[in-house]
Amino acid sequence: MQRRGLLLALASAAAPAAVAAQPERGRSRLKITDVRVIPLRLVKEAGSLEPAWNPGGKMSFRVGGGSFVEVHTDQGITGIGPGLDPNLLPAVKAQLVGKDPFDTEVHAARLRYYAAGTSYRGSASIDIALWDLIGRATGQPLYKLWGGVKDRVPAYASMIQLSTPEERARLARQLADEGWQAIKLRLHYAAMKEDVRTVEAVRAAVGDRMEIMTDANQAQSSGNWQPGVLWDLERAVATARELQRLRCYWLEEPLPRYAFDMLAELNRLVELPIAGGENNRGIHEFLAMLRGGVYDILQPESLVTEGITGLRKIGVLAEAFGKRIVPHHGGGNLGTIAHLHLIAAWPHAPYIELLHDPPVGDYGHGFSILQEPPLVDKEGCLRLPQRPGLGVEINRDLI
Repeated sequence: MQRRGLLLALASAAAPAAVAAQPERGRSRLKITDVRVIPLRLVKEAGSLEPAWNPGGKMSFRVGGGSFVEVHTDQGITGIGPGLDPNLLPAVKAQLVGKDPFDTEVHAARLRYYAAGTSYRGSASIDIALWDLIGRATGQPLYKLWGGVKDRVPAYASMIQLSTPEERARLARQLADEGWQAIKLRLHYAAMKEDVRTVEAVRAAVGDRMEIMTDANQAQSSGNWQPGVLWDLERAVATARELQRLRCYWLEEPLPRYAFDMLAELNRLVELPIAGGENNRGIHEFLAMLRGGVYDILQPESLVTEGITGLRKIGVLAEAFGKRIVPHHGGGNLGTIAHLHLIAAWPHAPYIELLHDPPVGDYGHGFSILQEPPLVDKEGCLRLPQRPGLGVEINRDLI
């Protein structure tokens, strides 16, 4: 019975869009004519930060630059998505040209086989562009096409650096004054007491004005080793209990990616919600995590899980198991906009993640390729674009 219920839930994930997203009566079906990768002009280098999860590494931030993908049709309607590895173009075109863009399930399955690519540069970019195209063809913003639960979403400022407790407290106070409702801190000190001291400093600085999320980033590797401090179950349990005392919202990825049994044991031992899943791929992994009681909050990433088509199904699974879902940041530009629409269509999705560690790591750098991007308002929310599809356009001056 449980398996039958899950199958019905997954089927319902595709049904509303399939019904709503039909071409107008009497209008010929769209056909895909071309797929292109368009490079964008770099305006300036904003600088770099050392990410807490990769000690000694460098994360660069730019205004402009990068690329985006276009899917063209015979009726002049074009969908856009995040940048694609140009080496995948021949395989993508072979699977899509001449086909109906509305056949998202077929395209996702075939691209998974023939042109999967790597995370953030693979076929997920095409899937997002196809959904943008469908929204434009039907004249609806995607969040409306998918159910339209809310027209604005609270954002949380996701930190990048480890920094110091004092600096994190100062920045948290600044963000709270700007209207941000939540902040995510990185827990990467060698000693647990220093992680706790950082959270204590931030809680003292903002009081109850902000929710505080925390991230140990212990699931970056698919194995049992990665740069920086490595946690075990004992440290995860002790840290979670301290974070519970400090009224934190969640503890993210405190153990290795596939340590499902150990994560479930952690979840059994502590009250604080445990979150994760940004690097997990495919519905089967998330189903296993849900059945095993691994996470309270799922954090899939569309540019890892083969696009919005796959992510929508994970959202249905989360709802069926009574879990919340807060997708990973979506790459910072068009993927983030796609996540915004999906979160707005989910009643069990409370936040959107924005990588925002200003001034160098400001979320606005990722949105700089867009004309009139959504901005975090004085109440800490992103308002949903109201134009069809993703509802945003590329700044043509950067092409």
